[in-house]
Amino acid sequence: MAIETADLVLKNGTIETMDEGERRVSALAVRNGRILAVGEAAEAAIGAGTRVIDLEGAFVMPGLQDVHNHHMLAGQLDLFELDKPPTLSLDGFLAAIAEYSATLAADAWVVGGSWGSGLLNELNTVDALARLDAATGGRPALFKDDSKHNRWANTRALDLAGITAETPDPDGGQILRDKNGAATGVLIEAGGVLVEKALALLSPTTTEQLSRAAARGIEILHSYGITAFQDAATSLQLMRALKALDDDGQLKAWVTSSMAANDFIFGTTPLGEGIIEHREETRSPHHRPDFIKIFLDGVPPAGTAAFIEPYLKDVGFGDCHCGGTTMPAEDLEHWLMSTAERGISAKIHCTGDASVRLVLDTVEKVRAAGHHEVRYHIAHGQFIQPDDIARFAQLDVTADISPTLWFPGVISEAIATVLSPERGNKMHPNRALLDAGTRIAGGSDWPVSVSPNVWEGIYGLITRQDPSGEFPGTLWAEQAVSLRDALRIYTIDSAEAMGVADQAGSLEVGKSADFVILSADPGAIDVDGIRFITARQTWFAGELVFEAAEVAAAAAS
Repeated sequence: MAIETADLVLKNGTIETMDEGERRVSALAVRNGRILAVGEAAEAAIGAGTRVIDLEGAFVMPGLQDVHNHHMLAGQLDLFELDKPPTLSLDGFLAAIAEYSATLAADAWVVGGSWGSGLLNELNTVDALARLDAATGGRPALFKDDSKHNRWANTRALDLAGITAETPDPDGGQILRDKNGAATGVLIEAGGVLVEKALALLSPTTTEQLSRAAARGIEILHSYGITAFQDAATSLQLMRALKALDDDGQLKAWVTSSMAANDFIFGTTPLGEGIIEHREETRSPHHRPDFIKIFLDGVPPAGTAAFIEPYLKDVGFGDCHCGGTTMPAEDLEHWLMSTAERGISAKIHCTGDASVRLVLDTVEKVRAAGHHEVRYHIAHGQFIQPDDIARFAQLDVTADISPTLWFPGVISEAIATVLSPERGNKMHPNRALLDAGTRIAGGSDWPVSVSPNVWEGIYGLITRQDPSGEFPGTLWAEQAVSLRDALRIYTIDSAEAMGVADQAGSLEVGKSADFVILSADPGAIDVDGIRFITARQTWFAGELVFEAAEVAAAAAS
């Protein structure tokens, strides 16, 4: 039987399909945005109207997946906020704030980040607050740390939020104070929401800005070859913006939303059932609002991650401090059981081993009740007790990992100061999880990470080292994974975890024609070169959505 004529054919390349049945081919055919044929059959689909791209040996693979990011927040940061790396010293960060503030109107809010977790003690003084007040020139200001869980506000912002020496700590958070009880401006977890709400009231984000920010975040993802992702804490406003983009034909990615069930960080409203009731009205061909997001604990540097064994003594958290979960076991069970009954999956933020265990215990009850189709992600899960590793596969729980948060860097250094270097080094037992049959899905947690660069993440997975070279050392080397494992983590396994494997994750006939043409074949170069791989072109549903400047210039010449 004659094959249909293709709209587009790629030939003379090395095409990694991620399909175990036919892994590597030299040609790929596309028709109506879907893969028509691979291999020899693809070249047979060339007709008079077919666009043919001679790859000249270039490497092609499925569009990359990011199972955990906050793309709209990243777009806002790129378009509307101060964006600095968390490696700056306090002096460097204050200098950047002063320079940026001088470009704003006298009454404008100064927002952005990031300050490094290791600066927390330096920021937690009235002297540092006075320096921040001077740098911002009287404007209200609010800055996120590298985890995006904690905030630093100036005096004007504290005043606008109504925070005084008498203001009690909110549930799930702290207002840090000096020895005299005065607020220092450092706000832990839900403490920051008090100022976030003042910011939202006094300087609201418009629908147009929200749509622009989401679209900009997706543009940046395309530049890294990413064509499918899961927003890890989605508001109703963002879900509506994604639906509007898709209705206008402008949503050029597969997007899975994680509807915020609780929120101690962003100040999102509505939450939980208030978002879920609007779930179906925001569904569209490329937007799948199929998860809830639960923040079950915080982050280790702030002492808010929930551990089985206590943090170090004398680090400011008190003796025998283990942190705690944001809700009791019965509340977590209610959320997971009630949403499972409606076919809604869940992504659960856990950074301590106690919260990981609580999720596994609760999912065990959900599976026993007969709910086997819903998906569960333990997001981050840096620390896992050895006895719990095998339970991931047994309960079909995905390990959602973001390598840029744990290979040597500012975050891992900050964690070591509160847990001890030896204990802090035992993060992300990825090899053990894979050996036990666990599905691992790759994320970035961007903009907590500086960028969503998948190749830096893959380099970190393979080497357990910092791809920037700025931070020396190797973190728990025996937990390294192979290149093949890493490629699956950022393609087919993430697609399965997000519920988009019917459309993406591999280059198979009938799936969406989402692929990336890379600067190099990762399997044909030295491992050190993997961190420098870039996207030359990114295609979504057979449409070119990104082209590197040098590629465009070469084509025009």
